[in-house]
Amino acid sequence: MSRADPRFAAILEGPILPALARLTLPVILVIVAQVFVTVLEAYWVSRLGTEAVAGVALVLPLVLLMGTMSNGGIGGGVSSAIARAKGAGDQAQANALVWHAALIAVAFGTLFTLAALIGGPLLYTALGARGGTLAEALAFSGWMFGGSILVWLVNLLGAALRGAGEVRLPAQVSLVGAALLVPLSPLLILGAGPLPGLGVAGAGIATLVYYLGALVAYLVWLRRGRGVLHLHRQPLAAGPVRAIMGVGLVSALGTILSSLTIIAITGSVGQYGAQALAGYGLASRVDSLLVPLLFGLGTGVVTMVGAATGAGLHQRARAVARLAAALGFVGTAAIGLVLALAPWLWMDWFTADPAVQAAGSLWFRINGPVYGLFGLGLMLYFAAQGLGRMRGPLLAAISRLTITAGGGAWLAAQGAPLHQVYLAAAAGTICFGVINALAVWRARPAGP
Repeated sequence: MSRADPRFAAILEGPILPALARLTLPVILVIVAQVFVTVLEAYWVSRLGTEAVAGVALVLPLVLLMGTMSNGGIGGGVSSAIARAKGAGDQAQANALVWHAALIAVAFGTLFTLAALIGGPLLYTALGARGGTLAEALAFSGWMFGGSILVWLVNLLGAALRGAGEVRLPAQVSLVGAALLVPLSPLLILGAGPLPGLGVAGAGIATLVYYLGALVAYLVWLRRGRGVLHLHRQPLAAGPVRAIMGVGLVSALGTILSSLTIIAITGSVGQYGAQALAGYGLASRVDSLLVPLLFGLGTGVVTMVGAATGAGLHQRARAVARLAAALGFVGTAAIGLVLALAPWLWMDWFTADPAVQAAGSLWFRINGPVYGLFGLGLMLYFAAQGLGRMRGPLLAAISRLTITAGGGAWLAAQGAPLHQVYLAAAAGTICFGVINALAVWRARPAGP
């Protein structure tokens, strides 16, 4: 496909908002469906009791790390590199990039599996897991990370397709998978009739079934070679690896810092007991759901900014970044303010325990008002991927980790009230948004 292709010509030349909508609305529709499935899964897990909820809460930050690192980190490098190649009209380079993305996926998937198997028990224990909570955490973790290669392959191949402007196939695959998970998750978690429930392990198994089906669909489509990309074996070359990892490694480091921040908050809250941890875990599910929704918009931002940068249209790249930042801020600010004023709209779905509800509601009242700055910062993170300038977002992630994790850990160690730990998280979010805004404002786009 060349730059004359109508779909990619619209990305480079058409009105920004309609082009961004065409790239992101299918992804957002899929993510809404996935959010629905995730909320349902949280509901089914909550039927297993407080220890199950607390155990899953300990693992979720690592699951989020794998998802954000494969989608928004290394996956962002894949999308950015392919968008630049397509913007420059180089189809051969785009095909080489998708093959190298698959190789990178296998390497990172293997690394995550080994890390979880070897370090998982030590980490969950360090975060405060004991007895039944630890057992639940290990059961969920074992299945989720045992299939890490599947997750990485699906996410990087999906990132490659989105970078080339193909959003329909990932959307179709994800919608079918979400429809499958609606009955499969409760069946495996709770059981039905003669089929015994598998508990939290059932949630992990159901997720891997989805990823296996998605991988088969992607491979069949990419091997046919009739679309925007063709996956075929090629010699390993340094150029495509550099193109992906030049942005992807810094982006991945940013996602690691973000996940370390969440892990550290979880560990700090864990010092206040299982009920506080369960309350925070249920409330922070909203944060975990906002990230994929913002990712849906961010995928289009990476493609449009990367394509414009590859084509030398730097003013257009900046215009896309400004629009994305505004959309991210308004959307997340609205959600955060609603939950700050009425936290029961979320918490009542999952628990009647007063202590669990209180811990979750407190999180919303303190952090809900700053959700808008998180949305703004994350949109500019995606814009920076397209620009090929990741130093500013990396500084933003380091600052957030230092303030949130360092401050929260110190406060917890001093026996400070829980709300002060939450205030440290809010301060870190504010810095994250402000530093990203300043960095992207001053950034000069990289070359194709």
